[in-house]
Amino acid sequence: MNGRELSIRRLLFAIPLAFLALFYLYPLTRIALQSLFPAGSWNPGQLSALTDSPVYLRILWFTIWQAALSTLLTLLFALPGALVFARYRFAGKGLFLALMTVPFVLPTVVTATAFRALLGPSGILNEGLMALFSLEQPPIRIEQSLIFFLLAHIFYNYSLVLRLVSSYWAGLNPSLTAAAQLLGASPWQTFRRVTLPLLLPAITAAALLVFIFCFTSFGIILILGGPGYATIEVEIYRQAVQLYNLPMAAALSLVQIGVNFFLMWLHARLGKNNRLGFFSDSRHDVTKEPHGVAARLLVAGNLLFLSLLLLSPLLALVLRSLRGDTGLTLAYYRALGHFDQESIFFVAPLTAVWNSLGFAMVAMVLAVLLGLAAATALAGERGRATSFWDALLMLPLATSAVTLGFGYIISLNRPPVDLRDSLALVPIAHTLVAFPFVLRCILPSLRQIPATLREAATLLGASPFMVWRRVDFPMSRRAILVGAVFAFSISMGEFGASAFVTRPHTATMPVAIFRFLSQPGEMNYGQAMAMSTILMLVTCAAFWLLGRFSTTPTPPNHPPT
Repeated sequence: MNGRELSIRRLLFAIPLAFLALFYLYPLTRIALQSLFPAGSWNPGQLSALTDSPVYLRILWFTIWQAALSTLLTLLFALPGALVFARYRFAGKGLFLALMTVPFVLPTVVTATAFRALLGPSGILNEGLMALFSLEQPPIRIEQSLIFFLLAHIFYNYSLVLRLVSSYWAGLNPSLTAAAQLLGASPWQTFRRVTLPLLLPAITAAALLVFIFCFTSFGIILILGGPGYATIEVEIYRQAVQLYNLPMAAALSLVQIGVNFFLMWLHARLGKNNRLGFFSDSRHDVTKEPHGVAARLLVAGNLLFLSLLLLSPLLALVLRSLRGDTGLTLAYYRALGHFDQESIFFVAPLTAVWNSLGFAMVAMVLAVLLGLAAATALAGERGRATSFWDALLMLPLATSAVTLGFGYIISLNRPPVDLRDSLALVPIAHTLVAFPFVLRCILPSLRQIPATLREAATLLGASPFMVWRRVDFPMSRRAILVGAVFAFSISMGEFGASAFVTRPHTATMPVAIFRFLSQPGEMNYGQAMAMSTILMLVTCAAFWLLGRFSTTPTPPNHPPT
């Protein structure tokens, strides 16, 4: 790498680093200072209380073991599905892949409502069983239980494990397994001695991400777990919102950030030399039709499980949005266009839809530009410091939205950076949440481009920009498009940060849904279901169109002609 290219990479990396420093590290630093210097002098009493009190130790232990159990269960159910999607072709595969992405970007309030619509005391399944067997009490009683939010964790993270592992699995060179079989290895021996060791980086990376997401789980446990279950994230919310004890909330956040940074560093180390990404393309098309009874049962069984776990809550959500007191109706959808001057909203519900679309477009552009700059800077680096910087850029993914929200209130409330009433604060917060996903989509694609292609273009007189335009961009454009769709969908469904930074006239769809659910009345509940369904359908359509109409770039071992 020559001096000019090195300077360009450093300049590119400085852009997302400056964004992260201003809108992530600075707010967290202000909260940490308030925790450790509450009266302007050093006082680590809050950190000491974490280790001295059995209450906080119990919360920490519960946070760890429920995240570990959720991760184990998700891997157990998702790995067979990864095999099916990596090795077999079947009707509706693209639609299933699109539908699987929807739970990962839905707001927690929507997910909780969908599970209640399906499995709650008055849910569709309980009502059907009571009518079928003439029961007086609902037979399924799992609300506010460990089982309820464990199911929701699997619901959220199943698609993450399946897509990450299956895309990596599909990219393995099929000649390795063919050689093992020619040497007399059985299918099980081939899997155990060849395939499984090669899959370990992807499985470990997926497990780390699932553990981080469950470790920082907030809305699912708060809504579905009930008051008997408290994780660090829930306790941060309780200390900050209910008790307004920001120093203790900040102390808990420091513990959470320390654990998550270490896990993100491990994930970055795994992904540095491996093609790990949320939506990586395969180098080898090895999918085939499922022949034989065993293969067909494997595909059918996994699709059935996928439908029960992922599609049934979403279907229950759609049905509930169309069902009124007198049967099927579109009244809840029509009501979204009306604005009652005496309602709790300062804008019409339909205006919240347009707010979300506008914020999502801005956040998508910002996240893609920042992710592309960071990925371009990191793609050519292989030093020890690369894992540190990669983990640092991914850290917003594992940070409490509650903490960030209060951090913005504390830090961005005075000149020269006073954004409390600015429209820019919402897309900035959404960009911060979406940026790590965009980076994880683009970086693996750039890393798998052979350095010899760039060197050849340079020797032929191409400038660094020309090399990027003629080599890097054509071979990573699908990953960029995937990152853009991911950023758009995440912004549309972002709730945690939006609950703190939106203003009455800038409410987004998730905030409006939460307001509907917070108010009594059948019409409010129905409109929440209708708006949740619209949000779900928009997300599903975006990923389905992405998979159907986007073209796969030329594999890196076959340079473009």
